[in-house]
Amino acid sequence: MSRIGKSPVAIPEGVTIEVNDNIITVKGKLGELTQEFSGVSIKIEDGQVVVERSSDHKDIRAKHGLYRSLIANMVEGVSKGWTKELELVGVGYRASNQGQKLEIAVGFSHNIVMSIAPEVKVETVSEKGKNPQIKLTSFDKQLVGQVAAKIRAYRKPEPYKGKGIRFVGEHIRRKAGKSA
Repeated sequence: MSRIGKSPVAIPEGVTIEVNDNIITVKGKLGELTQEFSGVSIKIEDGQVVVERSSDHKDIRAKHGLYRSLIANMVEGVSKGWTKELELVGVGYRASNQGQKLEIAVGFSHNIVMSIAPEVKVETVSEKGKNPQIKLTSFDKQLVGQVAAKIRAYRKPEPYKGKGIRFVGEHIRRKAGKSA
């Protein structure tokens, strides 16, 4: 029994939701998102979205909670937006951006230049005495997470010194070095 799937999603002001065939469209002040669904029925009742499953088959029970979570993420994305922050830990690690081009220096012989999707706003912060930070903002949670993971993959944090690109607040499990 899906406890997540049973709870309805509240629709805030300024957000409109349309259901046509097997596609749900969520529009808000920040953008518009669409999602295909199957095996469940989506109903809009007095300012709430209710997801109901058609049977108790294992696959459909799994999709019940999944689609409810995806719809909740879409609603929050078009009304408030999603943010991911990354920090670069290491001597000489830098980040800068010109529009949608992100340039990071993380210890390679050359700087990495990455073009970010137009739906994602990128911002870099470099304060003296602090690690440089990259802030990604968008209405699409999946896209922000994918872009952040791609940036982090260039230099994952290593367990001995903790150098690399990490999410802000991420805990890196440290290992002891050689014992002489």
